[in-house]
Amino acid sequence: MIAKRFAGAVLAMACLSAPFLGQETYKPLFKGDPAHSRSEAAALGYMRTVVDAQRAYKKKHQNFATSMQQLVNNGSFTRRMLKTDRGDYTVAFRGGKEHFGVELTPKTFDAEHRAFYVDEKGVIRVELYKPATADSPALHPDQ
Repeated sequence: MIAKRFAGAVLAMACLSAPFLGQETYKPLFKGDPAHSRSEAAALGYMRTVVDAQRAYKKKHQNFATSMQQLVNNGSFTRRMLKTDRGDYTVAFRGGKEHFGVELTPKTFDAEHRAFYVDEKGVIRVELYKPATADSPALHPDQ
């Protein structure tokens, strides 16, 4: 009887502590979601919003925004998105009238916190253990 109670208590503690130990499995937010974690999903959403804002800005001004401040109120880009500390990620933006690039680099690299890069072509690129660049492999849903 004591052994059953002990085993039950151990199982209950394991079940309750799993989410706190980072063992909770990420559930994709949509079909083809390439994210490995909620942090990655947020990072990828941020990148898509920047690309959409840049496209809206270019349509209106015939060139890309050269700063993130210029993107405010274009597409869904808000003033709050100017903050480069995005939780588990840090944003780096490079803008020019013909080209732009956005890097999201995790504060800690691991399988659930990969680095991402996107430019005016709109292809999100990924690296597992180093910052992503224009030369990094393209992100695919099965990655």
